[in-house]
Amino acid sequence: MQITNAQRAAILVHALPYIQNYTGKIIVIKYGGSAMLNEELKDSVMRDIVLLSLIGVRVVLVHGGGTEITEMLKAVGKESRFVDGLRITDKESVDIVQMVLAGKINKGLTNLIQNKGGRAMGLSGIDGHMIEARMKDERLGYVGEITGIDSRPILDVLEKGYIPVISTIGCDRSGNVYNINADTAAAEIAGSLKAESLFLMTDTPGICGDVDDPSTLISEISLQQASTLKEEGIITGGMIPKVDCCIAALEGGVEKVFIIDGRIPHALLIEILTDEGIGTMFIKGD
Repeated sequence: MQITNAQRAAILVHALPYIQNYTGKIIVIKYGGSAMLNEELKDSVMRDIVLLSLIGVRVVLVHGGGTEITEMLKAVGKESRFVDGLRITDKESVDIVQMVLAGKINKGLTNLIQNKGGRAMGLSGIDGHMIEARMKDERLGYVGEITGIDSRPILDVLEKGYIPVISTIGCDRSGNVYNINADTAAAEIAGSLKAESLFLMTDTPGICGDVDDPSTLISEISLQQASTLKEEGIITGGMIPKVDCCIAALEGGVEKVFIIDGRIPHALLIEILTDEGIGTMFIKGD
């Protein structure tokens, strides 16, 4: 469908109030799932991030990389084993996690943003002791539980006009390195920055009354409603830890949290710059 110049102008005018609402404010985007593995979707997300940055939104990108870690471990002959959905990470494995997250993925995303016309700076949770952690469970090995976030390195990078691209590995005072869940890290980082919004990009439409029926999408949920939906069994399985991260971010000072479907091209722009949005928004009040 051909879009006329008048229609383009109308689209920009329609987006103006949303641009004004977000300009100068910090948003944190947790990037993962299909949007990270599909090259066309990856290209779309990076373009959206560059656009948001150019209109004055202070974007912080937090990423994981579980699939690529699994592939690299397999390549060196190590089997991936999980407990309660968390990867068992021995000393050799955590070195590979660090190499994949802080190296290949982080620098690849940083480079891609710059190729789209943005300015990006790749960071890891180790840099500046940004993400301090301790061992979560001895059964899991070097899987970390966050004990503190130092947001100064992130703010310094934002102040210089760059998009921070953060890989979710942390460390302790003894120099041990830990693999950190990306959703948890994004929520903690967003809270420490008192971000305007946190966006969790997933492979689901959001929170649905019936997980098998996207038409039952719940567009807005309060903290109290989130607890009720968990008790009623509507929020179940792998969505529970994501919702817990949403709750933690709101309680930490984030204004709004969104779970959005990263499989939809330009999902970020649709959620941020339109009336309807496409995912589930979590808010503090009723």
